[in-house]
Amino acid sequence: MAITLTEGAAKEVKNIMSQQSDMAKKNGEEPKKLYLRVGVKGGGCSGFSYSLDLTETINDTDEQWEHFGIDVICDSKSQLYLDGTNVDFKDEMMGRGFVFSNPNASSSCGCGSSFSV
Repeated sequence: MAITLTEGAAKEVKNIMSQQSDMAKKNGEEPKKLYLRVGVKGGGCSGFSYSLDLTETINDTDEQWEHFGIDVICDSKSQLYLDGTNVDFKDEMMGRGFVFSNPNASSSCGCGSSFSV
């Protein structure tokens, strides 16, 4: 299994990438190829927290997938905790942001940004 993005999440990532590309062009720079890095960090109210970053760098230990035109990468340690995770994007009255559905999490915090296994 892998980490998957919904079409809505991919659309939001493309919007963010487009904004960064436009900023680079305004600054006279050539836009660079960007990857969406999905990972796990220690911390958060439940033990682990999710991380999403745009990066230009792929490491030797990264795994890579493509969803709706977005190249998704994840380091092998994070992959142990995120295998099968689905990332969505919600834009609702109560807030907007990326939402993780992780089948490996035994519990998660109320805000959905951290989990335990």
